Amino acid sequence: MKNKFKKISSIIMALLVFFSTFSFTIESHFCGDILVDIAIFSEAESCGMDMNHSTSSEENITKNNCCSETVITIDGDDEFTTTFEGLTFEQQTFVATFVYTYINLFEVNEENSTSFLDYSPPLVVKDIQLLDEQYLI
Repeated sequence: MKNKFKKISSIIMALLVFFSTFSFTIESHFCGDILVDIAIFSEAESCGMDMNHSTSSEENITKNNCCSETVITIDGDDEFTTTFEGLTFEQQTFVATFVYTYINLFEVNEENSTSFLDYSPPLVVKDIQLLDEQYLI
């Protein structure tokens, strides 16, 4: 029960940190009073009724545009991001040595050393299992 609570609380805290630093924009396009498109992370599509064109070659008369766009920007918190350059020299030295020792902690020793190759097994004088009446079942 205690392990499950720790796992659930750590996942919730990780998601909280992730979503508090997450920033995005929501863009919506209205044609008059009618919502045409909503887009997250990209531009909203137009309804094709943009009226900013000239009616004649001689006169540049622009008509009022019935379309409008609303952009909502949600900025994340930048306090959690720290750079290595922002640390003091002592802190940089500590982080570098900690990472170096932590990586070398899990070094795999592929050498198989067997120290008993030069020795022969002892001579069996009596069967000890029969003497002590210990049988493998």
